[in-house]
Amino acid sequence: MEIFVFPELLYSLVLANILSPRIWEWRNHDWFRNLDSMKPYKKIQRLKQFIIDHYEFNLDLDTWGLTTKEEELARFAPFMDENTIAQSNALFGYAGDKHYFSLDIRKHFGLDQYTTNIIPFWKTETLEAMDAFKFKENYRAGAGECVSLSTLYAAALFIVCDIPLEDIFLLATPLHSQNFINVNEGVLTNNRRLVTKNMWFNGTDLTARAQRALRHEQVTIVAHNSGFIHTVYPEATISPESFALFRKKLDAFTTTEITYEILANFLRDRSEHQKCFQIKYLRHGREQYLPIERAFAYEHGSPYKVSDKATCDKLLDQIDELDFYTAPIEDRIQLNKLSDYLKNNPISHFDDENMKGLASKIDCTGDMDRKMSVIEGLVDFIHLDPELPAIENKHFNGPGPIEIKPGMLRDEIFHYLQSIRTSHPVADLAFYASRDLATADWKPFLKAAFERNPVVIDATKDLPDEELIQTLSKLPNESIYDGSRIAQPDEVWNFLRGDGLECAIALANVWKSRHPDTALELTVSDGKVVLKLEQKELYFKSSKGLVKQIVL
Repeated sequence: MEIFVFPELLYSLVLANILSPRIWEWRNHDWFRNLDSMKPYKKIQRLKQFIIDHYEFNLDLDTWGLTTKEEELARFAPFMDENTIAQSNALFGYAGDKHYFSLDIRKHFGLDQYTTNIIPFWKTETLEAMDAFKFKENYRAGAGECVSLSTLYAAALFIVCDIPLEDIFLLATPLHSQNFINVNEGVLTNNRRLVTKNMWFNGTDLTARAQRALRHEQVTIVAHNSGFIHTVYPEATISPESFALFRKKLDAFTTTEITYEILANFLRDRSEHQKCFQIKYLRHGREQYLPIERAFAYEHGSPYKVSDKATCDKLLDQIDELDFYTAPIEDRIQLNKLSDYLKNNPISHFDDENMKGLASKIDCTGDMDRKMSVIEGLVDFIHLDPELPAIENKHFNGPGPIEIKPGMLRDEIFHYLQSIRTSHPVADLAFYASRDLATADWKPFLKAAFERNPVVIDATKDLPDEELIQTLSKLPNESIYDGSRIAQPDEVWNFLRGDGLECAIALANVWKSRHPDTALELTVSDGKVVLKLEQKELYFKSSKGLVKQIVL
């Protein structure tokens, strides 16, 4: 929700991951040995497998707790009205993706056990919090939701694969977040996986799921190292030239010509049209004809595909001869004939004359409505026009691009971002997103700690005060963050570990929820943390190197 209302935050998360020393360690991992000798797409494939091996997709209700629609709407009321916010999220009334609204959205997300105003936080995690899921029960490795994975991918593409930031575009829709990478014909990240242009048109269920956001949802934000563009706000900070390049590349990625392979992939994806087609096969010198839906049924579990002319005959040879007809099936077009036509007449849907020629070849039943249904479905399959933020009436004005380049060292990037903080909001927000309290004002961190961390409060509600103190004081003194970066209270509880300062803040959060009128005092100095609770003084050890005295 914060990202929809404050779009500068999306790219700040990328920069927070770029600032993380942990992601720079990936470059020394054996998996990326000899990466410099690989071409860009091969590098990206290596990265994909590393992410698949080390991170799971996570979108449960328990990790970061629950809130209410009313509370969230009140938070954002000064910045955006309720009707506009409703466009941002399915749980606030968004109804763009018909897939989700053919079922009960609250039941789909497991919210039907609660009253209708309850919604989850679903916080976005940076790399360290994603890694820390390995400490949670029932997780084999790290984990994160779609924004976490997309911002992790963007940072890793830059650091590990040397992909320039200029070639990485982040796309946010009301239900999803993914990236478009300007490499070869384009690569789309989708949670942990990748989609190439060839994969986009392969007609498989996995690809259909990967297409869902761009096919059915408004792209609300496009973020880039040069800035962002948002559907709601009249001002865009992205470079107009960069956005124009992105639109051109994405349009080419989601458009293809009609060939035999693409037609067969279309029929695999849009199975309702298979009833118009048959396929001819020569067995023992005799022509036989098969309803094409039978051929697709045999694809399951087979290495051979209808769409691959080199292996199609091998697939057909596996099918029982009793499934075939000895004469052409009435009112069905022969895919082979259409293939021969397409071989000599490659068709683009932009060419009206060729499309009319194709329509004349699709003559099943002679039913014009049925024929047009096939044509319209095919056109929709071979060309998607994503609903991007419109540039009309946009005022392009930004602070300029984040000018960090492949080959720069982490310290160089850190000092560069520090140097532009006063003039570049995204660079400034990167230090807040990375939770670095040596370089950021503590107030936003503490506001979040005391207002946005319900899990530790709920989980410890049955503990008496003294037992609460003992429980949080005895957690392993291990932070999930390096250096002066600090975990929020729910991270301390979820991963059952924390630096002494983090545990003290988590304890203060719970204490204030129980005793809201009590003034607390937190002092950090020389590796010691003192938390004053009424007449008590509690002591913790900290290795964060921070110095601060605060009345909470």
